[in-house]
Amino acid sequence: PSPRPGPHRDARLSPHTGVVPFVALLLLQRRPVAGRALLVTGSGCPGHGLCRSNVQEQTRRQVAVLNATAQELFSLYLKCQGEPFSSETDKLCNPAGIFFPAFRVNRTSERKEVMVAMYKLFAFLNASLGNITRDQEELNPMAKELLERLHNTTKTTRGLISNLTCLLCKNYNIFQVDVRYGDSSKGKSAFKKKQQGCQVLRKYVQVIGQAARVLLPHLSPS
Repeated sequence: PSPRPGPHRDARLSPHTGVVPFVALLLLQRRPVAGRALLVTGSGCPGHGLCRSNVQEQTRRQVAVLNATAQELFSLYLKCQGEPFSSETDKLCNPAGIFFPAFRVNRTSERKEVMVAMYKLFAFLNASLGNITRDQEELNPMAKELLERLHNTTKTTRGLISNLTCLLCKNYNIFQVDVRYGDSSKGKSAFKKKQQGCQVLRKYVQVIGQAARVLLPHLSPS
């Protein structure tokens, strides 16, 4: 069954600081929620100083890194969960029953549409990685390599969200994106926690390649 939706929260860019990834999204990381997507444009974006001069190249590198490391992260996750996940991966890690942001843009979509879709995708992923990391710290505290990869992926994802925030604000004056999040794994059994992480990471592997193919041409130097 699909996860039951909960209350939603706005992920807003502060008119003064422009730090949605490091305030609203980090607060949401520990308690993911669900809600309908909503976009608002207006005069709330800072006028200057939000973006670094190399923001597009930095964003390209971050997407490329996530794409290059996604399969390795998933494989290591499987290895650390043990049986039956290693032998019944297709059955237990099938992501069909979980919520994951729809990704309907392609290389011919408008750049603005692509950037918004990317923001929603990686904001969701950031929150999901928070759940998975918390659960693995509890269930597999000695899995140092896995925990390090989870932390590194989260760090890259947060940086990417920051850059997408900057580009949306600078180029399109979008300072609020309402992101839908999946269910928290708190209170679930150890098996269900492992399974939810497995499902999310498998879907991530499937989507990140598509995301890279769609986004990178839009970030190519003019």
